[in-house]
Amino acid sequence: MVLTTVFVLAVDQWSKYWAVEALSDQTIGVIWKLRFHLTGNTGFAFSTGQGLGPILGVVASAIVVVLWRMRSRFSGTVSTVALGLVLGGACGNLIDRAVRKPGWGRGAVVDFIDLQFWPVFNVADMAIVIGVLLLSVMMWLEQRGAKSGA
Repeated sequence: MVLTTVFVLAVDQWSKYWAVEALSDQTIGVIWKLRFHLTGNTGFAFSTGQGLGPILGVVASAIVVVLWRMRSRFSGTVSTVALGLVLGGACGNLIDRAVRKPGWGRGAVVDFIDLQFWPVFNVADMAIVIGVLLLSVMMWLEQRGAKSGA
């Protein structure tokens, strides 16, 4: 789990560094509708809740602490990887809120992956969504197994 968290955090922060450096004055078309286009997100996932940065910073910090404390409840490989994805993504976006202008809690999360038919997002957002989906499937399978075994 720690390895996954650190890996996601490193890839997320590197990609955001690249985006700020390479995309500050241009948009790069990749393929079809996919392009790299720099935006700052003061809301939460997929650019919703704009202006709620301070509240989201506190909520994200609390979620990271709760997930870290719950880590012993996740025993399977898929579940621990999924938890690492969520923690790495949450920490990546939390770092942006803490260090990017205008400062703690109000900083804009760097988003740059633009499909043009979906809100702009980043590597951390992808990791969080994939991790939550995996955790949901694993919990569903576990619950289903408990019901059939009862």
